[in-house]
Amino acid sequence: MLNNLPPALKNLLIINVLVFFAAALLQSTGMDANGMFGLHYFQAEKFRFYQLISYMFLHANFQHLFFNMFGLFMFGRVLEQVWGSQRFLIFYFATGIGAALVQELVQFVELRPAIAEINGLINNMPATGVDVGERIITSRDELLQLKTDMLNRFVTIGASGAVYGVLLAFGMLFPNTEMFIMFIPIPIKAKYMVIGYGLLELFSGIAGTGSGVAHFAHLGGMIFGFFLIRYWRKHTNNFY
Repeated sequence: MLNNLPPALKNLLIINVLVFFAAALLQSTGMDANGMFGLHYFQAEKFRFYQLISYMFLHANFQHLFFNMFGLFMFGRVLEQVWGSQRFLIFYFATGIGAALVQELVQFVELRPAIAEINGLINNMPATGVDVGERIITSRDELLQLKTDMLNRFVTIGASGAVYGVLLAFGMLFPNTEMFIMFIPIPIKAKYMVIGYGLLELFSGIAGTGSGVAHFAHLGGMIFGFFLIRYWRKHTNNFY
C-alpha cells in the first residue's frame, strides 16, 4: 500500500510512526521526548524555536497517532496528487506552524493574568510569604521557580493542526464531494463537513471541552490553510 502513495505523504506517515516508537523508547530510558521536542509556551524556559516544527511529529498515544495519520492519508494523498509534492509539503508545514502560532497566542491570553499576578508578588514579596495552596513560599527565588515550573507545564504535541489544514484544503478544492461521516447515515458535501468541524472546534475551544485538546491549534491550521490557498489562487497561474 505504501508503494502506491505519493512520496511526500508516504514519508510523512513513516516519519510520524518512527518518531512515535522512538519517543516511547526514549521514555523507557528516562528521557522525555515531549519535554525536549514538544511545543512549549514561548516564555517558558524550555521553549526552543525548532519546537514549532518538531511538535508536529510527536503524539500522546497510539490513538492520537492513528487518527491523525488516518486523516492525513485520506485527504493528503489527493492534495499531493493535485498539487505535487513540493506544494503539498509547503502547505503541510505552513499550516502546522500556523497552528503552533495560534496556540501560542491563545496561551498568551490565557496565562497573562496568572503571570502578571506572580510577577507582582515577585516584585513585592509579602513579609508573611505567599500561600500557594500546597505550601507557604517565603522567598523570591521560590516564586521564580514556581513561575518557571508553571510555564514549562504547557506543552503541545501532534500533527492535528496540519491535518486540519489538509482537511480544509480538501473542502476548498473539492467542495461538492460527498462524504460519509461516522454516525451520520447520509452523505455530506465536503464544504459542509469542513464548516462543521471548524464550528465544533471553535465551540469546544471557547467552552473548554475536551481537556488536553488544543482546539485553537486545530482552528489555526484551518485559518492559515484558508489564507494560503487564497493567496495561491490569486498569485499562481493554473492553481487548482
